[in-house]
Amino acid sequence: MNGNTCDWTSCDGVGGEGGPKAGARVTRRGVIGRVVAGAVLTSWAGARSALAEVTIGGDPAKRDVLVYVFLRGGMDGLSVIVPHGDGDYYAARPTLALKKPLDLDGFFGLHPAMGALQSHFHEGRMAAIQAVGSQDRTRSHFEAMATVERGLRDNRATAASGWLGRYLSATTPRKPSPLRAVAWGDLLPDSLRGAVEATAINNLDEFRIDLPAQRVDAFASSLGALYGGSKADRQDAVVTAGRETLSVLKSLQALDPDHYKPDNAAVYPKNSGLADGLRQVACLLKADIGLEVACLDRGGWDTHVGQGGETGWLSMQLKDVADSLAAFTQDLGPGHLGRVTVVVMTEFGRRVAENSGLGTDHGRASAMLLLGGGVNGGKVYGRWPGLAAKNLEGPGDLVVTTDYRTVLGEVIARRLGGQATLGAVFPDAFPVGGAAGFLGVVRDSG
Repeated sequence: MNGNTCDWTSCDGVGGEGGPKAGARVTRRGVIGRVVAGAVLTSWAGARSALAEVTIGGDPAKRDVLVYVFLRGGMDGLSVIVPHGDGDYYAARPTLALKKPLDLDGFFGLHPAMGALQSHFHEGRMAAIQAVGSQDRTRSHFEAMATVERGLRDNRATAASGWLGRYLSATTPRKPSPLRAVAWGDLLPDSLRGAVEATAINNLDEFRIDLPAQRVDAFASSLGALYGGSKADRQDAVVTAGRETLSVLKSLQALDPDHYKPDNAAVYPKNSGLADGLRQVACLLKADIGLEVACLDRGGWDTHVGQGGETGWLSMQLKDVADSLAAFTQDLGPGHLGRVTVVVMTEFGRRVAENSGLGTDHGRASAMLLLGGGVNGGKVYGRWPGLAAKNLEGPGDLVVTTDYRTVLGEVIARRLGGQATLGAVFPDAFPVGGAAGFLGVVRDSG
């Protein structure tokens, strides 16, 4: 999904072209209206009262803020972290193979359109994981997304909640806030399913008292009186939630997000939903009003036709992602970035060989990117299985050699909630007390 549209509707959903007419769009805008103060207070109070009192997360003060960027549609990992040292890559893609990727380690390179991130890699702030994915073999967008957002092994497993929802339920808030977890869009993603402290918004301006301007001050004053009173007799869940929500509303009004000015001469790309979302995440981070998880979507990765190489559709997509992330990190600066972990992933990769439409069909393994102050960057992690025909899976796909939960689990254990939280978030992958088998892609927080 890019902004508020579904971009994979030009394929049949399981690897080939077909289905709805190419270029069709399924709008989500308008499903949820603007946030009304009364509804926020009620839902936040209900969330607080529903929270379990016993949580197992680590020290809240030492936890990173997680920025989770999901590239929906099946990103071609072989065009992002390019195996230019593997001759079979060029044999499989005579037209689409990148002739001059930006070298990373002598074997892997970065797509030239992502040049804004190259320095982050070489300076140790960014790492990549290649040949990573789930064990879902349906090659269906919808099955694969449901699998990874719920934190499952494959589509045969079931879970009512998402992995981020379980993480939030297993940890104590750093600072109680109705904006503890925010998804930019009309609907909460499945990864936040089950979270009692998550909000979906398109713009921070939506988190306000939705009344005519001449009535806002009077209404806010009335709410302040309603949720005021002495601490001795005003400590129930609704009152506490009301106070905290009003505090956040006051902070946002002072911040004036619509006129937020980035620091460090950072310039976000124009006309980019991802860039605008990251700009607002930076605003919330600096305001320190309790944000712990930010979820952003970027669609348009279902490149069956006209994928392009150094230039073309995929190149434009990658440039937007790279330039948006580079502006975000520059805006934050070393101080704020030191407590932020950015995870970029997709539901599956693309077929190794190009197709007759000069694109690539649905495949298996893809690549992930991690960016932040606690990342052991400057390295491409994971076991490379090779692209020779004998090493491929199914109809010609890159084999998954690293379970995506190994990467997410390491982020949770070392940067977010601690080792004990891991078993609550991914119980079938990391039972409490079980060996983790991490890659070493991030350092322990502290």
